[in-house]
Amino acid sequence: MEINSQAGGYAALCGSFRWQIPAKFNIAVDVCGRWADERSRFALYYEDESGFTSAHSFWDIQREANRLANVLAALGTLPGDRVAILLPQCPETAIAHVATYQMGALAVPLSHLFGPDALEYRLGDSGAHVAIVDETSLPKVQQLRQKLPQLRHVIGVGAALGAGVKQWAEVLEHASPRYAPMHTAADDPAMIIYTSGTTGKPKGALMAHRTLLGNLSGYVCSHDFFPQPGDMFWSPADWAWTGGLWDVLLPTWHFGMPLLAYKGRFEPEKAFALIEKYNIRNSFLFPTALKMMMKAVPAPRTHYDLDLRSIMSAGEPVGEAVFRWAKEQLGVTINEMFGQTEMNYVVGNCASRWPAKPGAMGRAYPGHRVAVVDGQGNVLPPGELGEVAVHRQCKGEDDPVIMLGYWQNPTATAEKFVGDGWGLTGDLAKMDDDGDLWYQGRADDVFNSGGYRIGPSEIENCLLKHPAVANCAVIGIPDSVRGTLVKAFVVLQPGLTGSPALVEEMQQQVRQHLAPYETPKAIEFIDALPMTTTGKVQRRILRAREAQSRGGSEG
Repeated sequence: MEINSQAGGYAALCGSFRWQIPAKFNIAVDVCGRWADERSRFALYYEDESGFTSAHSFWDIQREANRLANVLAALGTLPGDRVAILLPQCPETAIAHVATYQMGALAVPLSHLFGPDALEYRLGDSGAHVAIVDETSLPKVQQLRQKLPQLRHVIGVGAALGAGVKQWAEVLEHASPRYAPMHTAADDPAMIIYTSGTTGKPKGALMAHRTLLGNLSGYVCSHDFFPQPGDMFWSPADWAWTGGLWDVLLPTWHFGMPLLAYKGRFEPEKAFALIEKYNIRNSFLFPTALKMMMKAVPAPRTHYDLDLRSIMSAGEPVGEAVFRWAKEQLGVTINEMFGQTEMNYVVGNCASRWPAKPGAMGRAYPGHRVAVVDGQGNVLPPGELGEVAVHRQCKGEDDPVIMLGYWQNPTATAEKFVGDGWGLTGDLAKMDDDGDLWYQGRADDVFNSGGYRIGPSEIENCLLKHPAVANCAVIGIPDSVRGTLVKAFVVLQPGLTGSPALVEEMQQQVRQHLAPYETPKAIEFIDALPMTTTGKVQRRILRAREAQSRGGSEG
């Protein structure tokens, strides 16, 4: 796969583009192994909140990944086995991914922010037999081990590790730094990423090794033809998610370029300090992060020495104010991008090749066939409202970005595709005559908040476990900073009355069992939920009611 940066405008880029997917392909070899012989080629700079720093070459990463692969093999890990990785941005996370892929095993990235309920389901559903955790995730995993008979081994990174946990530093110390990677097929599975849905349990999207190649055309274009001399990447996007893995770590290393890992909470002033200190030239920043940075430091170049070249943003619309601020105060035109775990990095902008229209999602990146379709998969003409869809093929070639399917869920996989191969995204839009998409809302009840894609079902199920809750429904509501916040409408058991203390109890329950970003920021007690005649909650009515109370209209 190669994008001709001299090909001219949009039509020329797409016209000359062809996928060139080899029969054999392994992510680990691609992003690390082939660069490791250049011992001076740096891969990763690391810093944490305490100020500790370290630097790692591809050679360093590869040797540690080889050691870990040998440890995992000794623990019985075979090709196709699942290895759960519950770590924040840090060297060990990247090492664990490289080790897992080169074994032909499947990485299962899980957020260290997950509570025990969220972890129990994902670890159990994936059948992970090894979990690699840090000190914050370890207590949650330990309390689940009796419920997860397939989870036979836990490897701990950091101090304060308990009985039955293998210490990362100790087990790697005596392992061989040599390992021969598996010759995997490009279509072999490499990763399971769990994505929230509107109903039922979260689904595991099964991604192939070729998925990395499928992300590259969008990645290159959204960063105005990455890489350029001197490029250096950083993003606060969590490496447990599509945004951190497929939009940052893996494509950056595909090109043998360095990036920064920062372990710590996102703070706008710290973000600017990191960009200055490490001479960051390229970044993926969620709209929420950009808004926080704009409000905290309106004129950043008067305080920091910045040399940013490209910014990609995704998850929610950036908005005209942030777009203009970035152009005026950072000297960068933000390239917005659209995609989802199942088919990522398919639509967006490339400011150096075609103009971004304020408010538009962008247009299909080279190699992807994107259209607006109806429920049967019929392509709709420009100007008509329908669902954004990505076809399994483009110019007669399979699109490598499309997932293999949902893990052990053929029914959900079949429902994802309609017509002759259109993969539905769940996002409604209209396409104009230039091929630009204009977002019109969701076809279902999933929403984005602060860069996280959130489905209501898991939160509702957690709230229903509270003894005071008779029924509940969760929606997203507008917020000026995060774009969307989680709000819950709760019907109490007979005889009970809502109170601030009860709100705090319910918020704490979600925070403990799921994740902080899934915790409702607002809870409203109501007498009854709007329901269909078949007993389904009508969240759309709740969204419309919320919009009316705010003096607006439902988006």
